[in-house]
Amino acid sequence: MPPTNNATRPLRELMAIGFNNVFLSMERLAGGLITALMALFCLSVLAAVLLASPLGVGLLLLPVALRLISKVADRERHRLSRWGTSVPSPAAFDHPSGPGEALRALVSRPRVRRELLWLFCHATLGLLTGFLGVVLPIIAVRDSTFPLWWRLLPPETAGASIGVPVHTWSEALAVGLLGAGWGAVTFGVLPFLALLQSCPGRCFLRPRIQAVLAERITVLTETRAAALRSHTAELRRIERSLHDGAQNRLVAAIIRTGAARRALWTDPERAEEAMEQAQAAAEEALAELRGVVRSILPPALENNDLEGALTALAPGCSVPCTVDVGDCGPMASSIEATVYFAVAEAVTNITRHSGADRARIRVARDGDRLHARVHDNGRGGADERAGSGLAGVRRRVEAHDGTLTVDSPVGGPTEIGLELPCGS
Repeated sequence: MPPTNNATRPLRELMAIGFNNVFLSMERLAGGLITALMALFCLSVLAAVLLASPLGVGLLLLPVALRLISKVADRERHRLSRWGTSVPSPAAFDHPSGPGEALRALVSRPRVRRELLWLFCHATLGLLTGFLGVVLPIIAVRDSTFPLWWRLLPPETAGASIGVPVHTWSEALAVGLLGAGWGAVTFGVLPFLALLQSCPGRCFLRPRIQAVLAERITVLTETRAAALRSHTAELRRIERSLHDGAQNRLVAAIIRTGAARRALWTDPERAEEAMEQAQAAAEEALAELRGVVRSILPPALENNDLEGALTALAPGCSVPCTVDVGDCGPMASSIEATVYFAVAEAVTNITRHSGADRARIRVARDGDRLHARVHDNGRGGADERAGSGLAGVRRRVEAHDGTLTVDSPVGGPTEIGLELPCGS
């Protein structure tokens, strides 16, 4: 008995995988049918606009039609990206605002032309495949269960899905067998239909490699310039801190030490007072230097790993703050410092501005990407343009080819997310 069960287990697993693929294909085809109906509507609108263009009315509506097509195309990109290879959106561009710009975009912009090609293909092929993907399972279920309920139908309306009338039990059983055949067809055809339906979107909606490279070069140029500006500003800050703080105090310590040395033989009491002042100035200079060093690399990171450094931040928050750091593995010290400073800035904002009563820090590694989230249930409304320090955090993060997201609607909650490359 056990050998028989072991022998049939692979067959059961294959059947489970097959049914899972069929249901996933049904879901994708149904979603594609919705976007195909939207594409058909957009195609009808575009045709009406172009036909009305000689009258002048269509030209005024052409920018609206192109913007509507772009919205539907973005929806299809998002749908396709949920399964299989991601279909990224191309670089953002300004939608045409006038009839002249719309006509030029229709003729000269590759993105618009490719979206129009997809629109035509999806409104025809996508609509047909989506319709079959929805109708075939319904027909299979209808005919397979037909012998169970055919007697409940009026004699003149009882029949198979293909229109053959049924009057006897043998004919009803034949319809049931036909339903089993429809089920086999559905089982084998739906994955192919889902793949066929997605082909135009993956072909025409994916940005061209030249556009991707141009966008990548633009982003790298901007982040490099921002990193250089941030680096220059940091050097100036350190220079001011050393010049206005530690240097002045060291000069004062030197002057008072010299005064104490000159007064040592003539006025010992005055020499002792000068030495005490010199010692105080030297201690203040040492504190200034320690503060500058801490702003370059936090001692918490130097003495602990990232988890220990972030855990040490939690007691400094004015509200209860939980820290959840997964196994992040080895990474560059600059990445750890970036995460630390970003989380420290977020915790400072929570203390000063949020009005929250609890906060949470989560850090996890997913492959070669490090994800960090700082969440609080405060009043929200965080704006990096309002001088909250988030703009500096964004420059620091983007300099490492990372991304910063700020989700802080008015009324809360606030969540600040970081994603940084951490591959060794």
